[in-house]
Amino acid sequence: MSKEYDLVILGGGTGGYVAAIRASQLGLSAAIVEKGKLGGTCLHKGCIPSKALLRSAEVFATAKNAEEFGVIVNDVALDFGKVQERKSSIVNQLHKGVQTLMKQGEIDVYDGLGRILGPSIFSPTPGTISVEMNDGTENEMLIPKNVIIATGSRPRSLPGLDIDGEKVLSSDEALALTELPNSLIIVGGGVIGIEWASMMADFGVEVTVIEYADRIIPTEDHDISKEMQKLLKKKGITIITSAKVDAASLVKESNVTITAEVKGEMKAFSADKILVSVGRQANVEGIGLENTDIVVEKGFIHVNELLQTKESHIYAIGDVIGGLQLAHVASHEGIQAVEHIANLDVVPIDYTMISKCIYSTPEAASVGLTEQEAKEQGYDVKIGKFPFRAIGKALVFGESDGFVKMIADKKTNDLLGVHMIGPHVTDMISEAGLARVLDATPWEVGQTIHPHPTLSEAIGEAALAVDGKAIHS
Repeated sequence: MSKEYDLVILGGGTGGYVAAIRASQLGLSAAIVEKGKLGGTCLHKGCIPSKALLRSAEVFATAKNAEEFGVIVNDVALDFGKVQERKSSIVNQLHKGVQTLMKQGEIDVYDGLGRILGPSIFSPTPGTISVEMNDGTENEMLIPKNVIIATGSRPRSLPGLDIDGEKVLSSDEALALTELPNSLIIVGGGVIGIEWASMMADFGVEVTVIEYADRIIPTEDHDISKEMQKLLKKKGITIITSAKVDAASLVKESNVTITAEVKGEMKAFSADKILVSVGRQANVEGIGLENTDIVVEKGFIHVNELLQTKESHIYAIGDVIGGLQLAHVASHEGIQAVEHIANLDVVPIDYTMISKCIYSTPEAASVGLTEQEAKEQGYDVKIGKFPFRAIGKALVFGESDGFVKMIADKKTNDLLGVHMIGPHVTDMISEAGLARVLDATPWEVGQTIHPHPTLSEAIGEAALAVDGKAIHS
């Protein structure tokens, strides 16, 4: 049995289902092929469940320190089973919402594994999708005019450090824990590793982070990395940088022990469990790419600035193409691909305009160039920094660590980058993102009257500080 569509999307994650909704809005017939659950990694194994756990950890840590606010709470305890129940309830509610959106948009959803076929009786070009249905019924044949590959990614491991789901975990297994370990080694100090380190420390777990680079979150601005490391150590987290893990040294007994070379010296680390957080790899296997001329480079599908593969009617979006592996990026790429398919005028995405967030405690967020990147690109920069400790709302809130940093071009006064670490900065970064999109200068941001008392006052003060005009510094 076969059915024709204007668009078939392989993968029903954030990028895939958003693309399908936009296609429906534009009057295109669309179908999604998803072997798991609609919502994909972000909803079921990433963004949402991890942030639900982070919120519980934050509330637990706050309750333990409630006396600082004049609130006496006796015998604060954690019920991790209820923490997991809350997480699952949130995920289930959002999953039902996505299913409803598919029905509203009259988008067909095929529960199964989709593979791209080469030229056949169905089509003279590659692109027909054979769906191996999850329920074991006969394969469905979908004949689309266009295809979007949105198959996402999965956690990467290190050779020899195999995920067993018991002693050695990826973030997938960590999200499903039924009880907390007493101690945890996290291999990898990138965004995911740092979020898990913060969460587990707030839950009362003894945490050690082992990072290969010379600093944690190495893709962020150097000042942000330095401040994050200082504040995480203040929480009791042990952070080891410039460390090369020897996967072959792994010993599993009542606990796990791993050895790492740290600045030329071999050191052993032991804990109840190890969480491997060394990035993610694209899901490019088993989807029929070999039946096409699609190019895979360094494990990711190669696309042009309009997200087309070498087969111009086949697009790819999200984690499977590398770059910024973020849910909001995948969604925007999905919308752009669909609008190009619909022959609308499309402006290629400027990835330096996209905000990035780290949901640890403290939070961190950024948009645009780091100070080092700006200098490497030849800019003569001027910088404004403003600390949260000088912001009344931060003191009221009880979280006054961190700062806002703005980077501008001395010659043109263009805003090149904004970097924040501190309370609720993931909610505040969009102001900086809008400033970048509108090509605002720090002076214009500083002239925006920020309400008092709010955390956002730090943005206005940092903007003024670029030219040495901050009021409260």
